Amino acid sequence: MIRWSVSRRSAVRRGLPVAAAWLLASGPGPAWSGVTPNQGQSAEQMQKDVAECEAAAKQSSGYDPNAPPPAPAQTTQPKGGRVRGAAAGAAAGAAAAQVRGNQHEAYDKASDEAKQEYRQNQAKGAAAAGAVVGGSKQRQDRRAGRQAADEQAAQQQSAANAYQQAYQGCLTGRGYSVTP
Repeated sequence: MIRWSVSRRSAVRRGLPVAAAWLLASGPGPAWSGVTPNQGQSAEQMQKDVAECEAAAKQSSGYDPNAPPPAPAQTTQPKGGRVRGAAAGAAAGAAAAQVRGNQHEAYDKASDEAKQEYRQNQAKGAAAAGAVVGGSKQRQDRRAGRQAADEQAAQQQSAANAYQQAYQGCLTGRGYSVTP
């Protein structure tokens, strides 16, 4: 929190009432931070103007600094994309090998061990391809999640900037100096 560095004595010399000088010197809350009356506004007038400008800034920007939107949720992407891809690839490879084998007469004449070895070799190749595809899909999902979180954070920052600009503009128009 920013505290005023104005003493009561200097505030009174600048034409502020003693009540305003006391508020300034006692470390006002965040609403008062960085707001300096330039036209001798009273503490009551300053409080009223700050409240009105806060309300106007909230309405125009849709952002409330006292209740900012929640931070983007950190979604945990499911792990094991490669393993799931490999399992699906192995199952598909073994099934495809069985179908292809049934299309040839020589397959029927082969021993059960030879058929098993053929299906295993086909399943291994398909499992390797499935692992690559599964890993790629998992990386794409992570990138999409990070991009969505970045976009949400940028929108929140834009709303906060719009609020601050509206708030400062309102108070400046009413004869106050505003420092962020």
